[in-house]
Amino acid sequence: MNVNHELTGPEGAPVVVLSNSLGTDLRLWDEQVPALRERFRVLRYDQRGHGGTKAEPGPYSLADLGGDVLELLDRLGIDRVHFAGVSLGGMTGMWLGENAPKRIASLALICTSADLGGPSWSERAATVRANGMAAMVESSLPRWFTPAATGNPAIREKFTDMILSADPEGYAGCCEAIAEMDLLGGLGGITAPTLAIAGAEDPATPPSHAERIAADVPGARVEVVPSAAHLANAEQPETVNRLLLELFGGAA
Repeated sequence: MNVNHELTGPEGAPVVVLSNSLGTDLRLWDEQVPALRERFRVLRYDQRGHGGTKAEPGPYSLADLGGDVLELLDRLGIDRVHFAGVSLGGMTGMWLGENAPKRIASLALICTSADLGGPSWSERAATVRANGMAAMVESSLPRWFTPAATGNPAIREKFTDMILSADPEGYAGCCEAIAEMDLLGGLGGITAPTLAIAGAEDPATPPSHAERIAADVPGARVEVVPSAAHLANAEQPETVNRLLLELFGGAA
């Protein structure tokens, strides 16, 4: 995979990898990069079929998505990283924590779940393959943001563009990766310091999903972000930035 990515921050600093959610791209992290790159080398990238990363024919698996990260790190000569992922990005992070533990220094799992599979994901994949990404705009934004943020024209424009920019085959393949994921059994093997961050008003992965992760990952803890839905890092960046800096700084 030729994974589209951006690497910024001071040479020689510890590396933080930022992984986007389904339907977004690396711009999801616009509010985190300025805060993180003062102390860390920041690597943000686009999942398959999102942003500037081309879509391979689906279906995909989390092993495919996690493998893309490992291949990118190897190509850049990076051995060990702090990792933050939102939703699908958090699932990718859990797969890495379970299957490549020596590569993960700490793990921030934002608005995600270890058990979110089911037939609805295959139905969504079929919908976008048949009708394109426009079908996802009006159903996604109310899950991603609270009503106050959804009504913000700048937020609507930015995140609508991300959805419409995604390749339908890549989006569908990622839906199929979620449908078939099996992360629960390996959570106990994650050794990296782990923080599960939930949005208090997230309808897609409510705080109970973060609590389930933290219950199984040794030493993990949960933080619930007020006035935030599924994309808590975009809606409440100051709170999430503080939590990320505390986690990554403490682990370093």
